[in-house]
Amino acid sequence: MASLSLDPHHPTEHDAFLVAAAPSQSSQVGEGKMFINAFDKTADLDVLDHPIPNFIYYMRKVIIMAKSILEKATEQLCRTLFLDRITIVDLGCSSGPNALSVVSQVLDIISKLDERQSKEEERTLPEIQFILNDLPSNDFNSVFQSLEEFNKKIKEERGNLLVPYYVAAASGSFHGRLFPSSTVQFFYCSTSLHWLSQAPRELGSAEAISQNRGNIYFTRTSPPWIVKAYREQFRRDFSTFLESRFEELSVGGGALLIFPGREGEDEDGDIFNHISELFSDSLNAMAEEGIISKAKLDAFNMPFYSPLLEEVKSIILNESSFDIEQAHLLSYKWLDATKLDILRDGKMIANGFRAWNESLFAHHFGDAILDELFERFAERVSRGILEEKLTNCTVSNIIIELKKNTPP
Repeated sequence: MASLSLDPHHPTEHDAFLVAAAPSQSSQVGEGKMFINAFDKTADLDVLDHPIPNFIYYMRKVIIMAKSILEKATEQLCRTLFLDRITIVDLGCSSGPNALSVVSQVLDIISKLDERQSKEEERTLPEIQFILNDLPSNDFNSVFQSLEEFNKKIKEERGNLLVPYYVAAASGSFHGRLFPSSTVQFFYCSTSLHWLSQAPRELGSAEAISQNRGNIYFTRTSPPWIVKAYREQFRRDFSTFLESRFEELSVGGGALLIFPGREGEDEDGDIFNHISELFSDSLNAMAEEGIISKAKLDAFNMPFYSPLLEEVKSIILNESSFDIEQAHLLSYKWLDATKLDILRDGKMIANGFRAWNESLFAHHFGDAILDELFERFAERVSRGILEEKLTNCTVSNIIIELKKNTPP
């Protein structure tokens, strides 16, 4: 486990901690980069000229709610556990500009708590051990290289208000054990749990290829058993996630989980289903022209699932290791039809989708076809906007706070 000690400290000043766990990418360029970085609080939200102001203002609502939960959870840890050290883990930290934002948020909370407490009581706040987790392919070196600058900034802004803290990295999949038993007090996981450990195995069967041919995900035309296969894969993965975190958490520990969800079973209004259909159409066209092989297309399925809130709650209750402190589903209409520039917006949305998924597509189809693939995809997205297939779609996020179940 890589580790770096900083005292005093470093984190970013960033409102955008919600997206800290976006998939690691080194190719967020052009409009795609703007799409991802629109959460930055330095952006002037009143003048951002693109089709998703709804998206930005909605994400502010999600961020405010998540920050409030994180603040209360952090204060409770400091006030009730009476430990010399608290370990907080960011699962799926990534390596972009938001990789340290959870560290920043927690330290901001603790510095304010320390300031209040110094006037009320003598008890010393605990040291904080932060552990950043992501897959081994994540660029942890760039994260650690950025710490010195963050340290300088935080020292200038907050002086001596912060307790000592330490930052380490642990690579590995959160779809299994990562840490020794009872060594963590709090897990934070944002925009990561919708990624499955693998696409459902059933989709590799001849029957699945025949019945879901040309699709990279389940769509409005997929048979019900395809949807069920995704649902079951998520259930298995999320159950394993909960079992692992239960073992790793100490008594009194908890977790804050934020990830994409769905409003209901109707796939017609779900944006990702529409986007995946358009992307599938682009791949199918290239397969028909012989640019990519049909066999490769048939073998590709997105390892992604956005669950219903009730599905998530049911898995937690059945697994019975955690109490649900609170659970929310926040939804919004994706595009603002009054601010559409069809060609520009199609390109921007395609580049945003590329920024989040490029490594996945490059691994399966190769780098050589990506530029043409996303050009075709951008054209189809623009056509989808023109035909009003995307303007009424919704995006939803699940926010759920858990506390480890303590045996009576």
